[in-house]
Amino acid sequence: MTEIIQDNKFVELTYEVIDQKTGLRLSHVEFPLGYVHGTNSVMSSAVTDELVGKTAGDIIEVPIDCNKIYGPRDETLVFTDNIENVPEDYREVGMTIHMESAEGKQRSFIVTRIDDKTLTVDGNNPLCGREVIFKLEILSVRDATDEEIEFGGAIVEEPEALKNLNMVPI
Repeated sequence: MTEIIQDNKFVELTYEVIDQKTGLRLSHVEFPLGYVHGTNSVMSSAVTDELVGKTAGDIIEVPIDCNKIYGPRDETLVFTDNIENVPEDYREVGMTIHMESAEGKQRSFIVTRIDDKTLTVDGNNPLCGREVIFKLEILSVRDATDEEIEFGGAIVEEPEALKNLNMVPI
């Protein structure tokens, strides 16, 4: 019997995100992603809603206006500073820097530009302002165990190499 995606089903899939305007692949998962449908928000509901009723082997494309998921691009979240004010560990394009505001709110910024004198970071989600296609390939669908439903995903056994270590929790 072919299992279909619905709530409390364990789903394993791969996906890639393609920019509709340029056709470029913006991101992808290297290893299959496993989750329990209806209990885990690992992906936007705009994507997971389109998976309902699909089966292993299906490949679907879901167009997404990322402004609806991440909000519009906010240029006040882009900062350029003198490179000397930035620790050397953060001077690499693509590096993620985690910052906290005076109110205690945390936000991630990505280094987007570096030159001899300045470094620019951007606190917008990299998909803001883009229209993309989530291309998903469903690898497997099965009933989730009670533990997986509670956890929201796969319960992975401790690697054998770690089982033999005499580690004491701190």
